[in-house]
Parts: sequence; C-alpha cells; structure tokens
Amino acid sequence: MARQNDSTVTEFVLEGLTEKPELQLPLFLLFLGIYGVTIVGNVGIIFLITFSSKLQAPMYFFLCNLSAVDLFYSSVVSPKLLENFVREKKVISYPGCMTQLFFFCFFATAECYMLTAMAYDRYAAICSPLLYNVTMSQKVSNVLVTGVYIMASIGAMPHTISMTMLFFCEDNVVHHYFCDIPPLLKLSCSSTYINELLVILVGGFNVFATTMAIIISYAFILCNILRIPSAEGKSKAFSTCGSHLTAVGFSYGSITFMYFKPSSSGNMAQDKVAFVFYTTVIPMLNPLIYSLRNKDVKDVLSKVMGVRYGP
Repeated sequence: MARQNDSTVTEFVLEGLTEKPELQLPLFLLFLGIYGVTIVGNVGIIFLITFSSKLQAPMYFFLCNLSAVDLFYSSVVSPKLLENFVREKKVISYPGCMTQLFFFCFFATAECYMLTAMAYDRYAAICSPLLYNVTMSQKVSNVLVTGVYIMASIGAMPHTISMTMLFFCEDNVVHHYFCDIPPLLKLSCSSTYINELLVILVGGFNVFATTMAIIISYAFILCNILRIPSAEGKSKAFSTCGSHLTAVGFSYGSITFMYFKPSSSGNMAQDKVAFVFYTTVIPMLNPLIYSLRNKDVKDVLSKVMGVRYGP
C-alpha cells in the first residue's frame, strides 16, 4: 500500500458493535431511529429558540448552541455506524479516520464547556438576579460561546496532530465502531508516549476545569437557594437547574466510566455500551430533557403544535 502521512496504512477496518449477522438489521433500525429522533429533537430546539420571542433569554441561547453541538456530535459517529451495519466491509480511510477523530474530540470538548457556560448562567440568574441582564448580556453570552469553541479546537487539535505523526503498520483493525484515541494507539507500531501524555494533560485539564467550574457554580447556587425563606421559592429555583443537572449527570457519568476507570477492569463490551450511550443516546436525550422539564419550552412547543395541528 502507498505511504500516507508516514504510515503504511491507508485505511482502517472498524470492528463495529457486533459481529453477529442476525443482530445487524435490528441494530441498524434501532440506531436509525435514535439518530432520527436526535436530528428532529435538536433541530426542533434550534428552530424554537431561534424563531420564538419568548425564548430569547441567555439560557436558551446556550441551549440552542448545546443542541447544535449535540446534532453535529451525533453526526460524527452515527452515519458511519449505520453504514457499517449494512456493509460487509467496514472500512474507513486514513484521512476519514483522522477527520472523525478530530470532530469527535472537538464536539465532546465543546459539550463539556457548553454545560459549564450554562452552569455559570444559572449561577448568575439565581445568585445575582437583579444584575442578570448585565452579567449575561448578549455580548457576554457571545464571548462565552466563542470561548467554548476555541477551547474545543485547542482540545481536539493536539490529539489529531500527534495521531498523524504515528506509524501504523500491518494491523489496521480498530477494535471499536469509530476512530477514538485508545484503540488507535493500540495499533501503532511507534512510540505513543506523547499521545498518552496529551490524553492525561489535555483531556484531564478539560474535564477537571469544567467539573470544578460546575461544582463551584452549584455550590454558590445551593447556598443561595438555602437562604430562600419559602418552600415555593426554593422549589422554583431548583426547577430552573433540574434540566441542566440531569444533562451534566448523564454526560460526566459517561465520561468517567469510559476514560477514568481502572485499566484492569476493562471490558470491551461494557466500553462499547458506554460509548454508545455517550455518542448516540445523550445527544438524543438532551433536547427531550430540556423540552419536557422546561415550562417555557413546553409552552412554546404546545403553541406551535396547537397552531399546526389544532382544529
């Protein structure tokens, strides 16, 4: 095979979710349904927020961007996953693999920082309600979202660039259903020390920084809520954070299980289930979580459905 980027491998073979032929069609239909709901849910949230005057608050601006991240994030993995269910040869080209790796890292990092920006928004709304419109002005919101995408680029580029510097020899079977860092490193026939160091430094920094920012935000939020005298006021304050906390729990719970468990407890089947949840199910659940638990979104959605389907 021709050399490409100092590698003798010009394509990779993706192992996929299962090798059992009888499960290919049912899994194809299942993930096609999940991807369809993901597209409809996230595009629906984006359109509702963009065109509804009632949903122009900063929190919905962040939610709109989170839906865009989830939509593209799912699209990095799901189309290739669906294609491989119906193809006998599950191959991905070397450039395609590196591209998928970059965008997977980009949108995974963007989701963490977007959830962090949303936590800061909830902190500003609950702890400084009188200054909220100043603290979270459109300019500040734009700066925060721009920062999210800058940090996502900074988080994705080192992994991708360092991966292209590796040699891949005869073994080109990726024991996964998409191009992720750990299974690709196992195929390299050159030193992966720098790559593993980047996973610890860059990945560890992103997770630690966003986790601490969310914890600190909610520590202040909790202290403020506990000072509210009425039970109704406390309940209302908690309800504004419920959707965000649910999304944070799903996202960071999956990340912890995938990347921060002891290596000795590795089980590829369990790992794939966790990755499926993180890459396909969470992007589908987020718009459902925010639409079902948010009164303003439900009101606007009901109005749209009523206009469209009402008598």
